[in-house]
This record gives sequence, structure tokens and C-alpha cells, in this order.
Amino acid sequence: MDASERRVLKRYNIRTPLRFRTLNLTGGNSDHFTEAINVSRGGFYFATSAPLKMGMPIEATIRMPAEVTGGEARLTSCTARVVRVKSQAYKDGRVGFGMEIEQ
Repeated sequence: MDASERRVLKRYNIRTPLRFRTLNLTGGNSDHFTEAINVSRGGFYFATSAPLKMGMPIEATIRMPAEVTGGEARLTSCTARVVRVKSQAYKDGRVGFGMEIEQ
């Protein structure tokens, strides 16, 4: 395993629907719709044009696939925090964010 790799839980490269809302004190609490690019029991990665920053919390609703739940796919609501920001934006201007599920 790469020394910089900190993941403990297996990630699945499965695209799945994601809705999220930022939890900040300055407003901007509108819903954003996108898809997670990969998921695990402890987090997910997605790209968005929403102005997220390292450490920022979000409320998310994500469809966790059967590979992650160990049973049937199910809609999951959670609170997550930005723990990784991709340094280079995608060609369409969106930025990638790694999220750690807190609740």
C-alpha cells in the first residue's frame, strides 16, 4: 500500500446519486445534486462546483450500494466533513472532494 494512503475501509468505484447541503453560518443552504464517484462505509468522493472548503461539514443523502451496505442498496442520510480537496479542477470547472462520514 502507498505510504500516503490513509484509507482503512474499501472504496468501491461505483457512481451513485448524491444530494447535499452545506452546514455553515453564512447561509447558502440550498441543495446540490450530483453523484458520488466512489464510496465506502466511511466516506465518499464527488465533484461539484459548490464552494466547499477543507473541514466544511455537509448534510448528505446518498444511495449506498449493496457492496457497501453488505445487504440491499439503501438511501442513507448523514453528516460528513471535507477531508480532501483535489488540487486540479476537472475540465468542466468542478472540483473533487473527499468526504468522511461523521454521523
